[in-house]
Amino acid sequence: MTKHRLRPRNFHGDLNSNSRGFFYRLFLNQRFLAILGLFVLVLIVFPLAQTYSQRRLVSQEIQGVKDKINHYELQNKQLGELMTYLNSKQYLETQARLNFNMKKPGEEVVVVEDKKIKVINSNFPVATQNINNFQKWWQYFFK
Repeated sequence: MTKHRLRPRNFHGDLNSNSRGFFYRLFLNQRFLAILGLFVLVLIVFPLAQTYSQRRLVSQEIQGVKDKINHYELQNKQLGELMTYLNSKQYLETQARLNFNMKKPGEEVVVVEDKKIKVINSNFPVATQNINNFQKWWQYFFK
């Protein structure tokens, strides 16, 4: 009589461990799972990085547009104030005085003439053009 050895059953209920398929053994391999995990990680990270960079560019563009809006609002406010001043009686009165030489009743006009004053500073010696460069330096240092 031949003795038959009883093989213990494994967790999955298979009697023979060699009967497992190629893919089953492949998915239990740690190296394959590490490479597969790394590949999946790369597939997730690259689009995520691209989306982040696009979002950053869009937010910078939005900030630039907001800055332009603030600049134009400030400019609009200043132009509104200028229009208010130009439509005021004070501006009309100033322009009448400057352009049409008008004055208010009881007011005296004083005209100040601007005279140019010519000052000649005699502290610096006048260089003659007939002296060569060496003589000019000699005079500068020793006279």
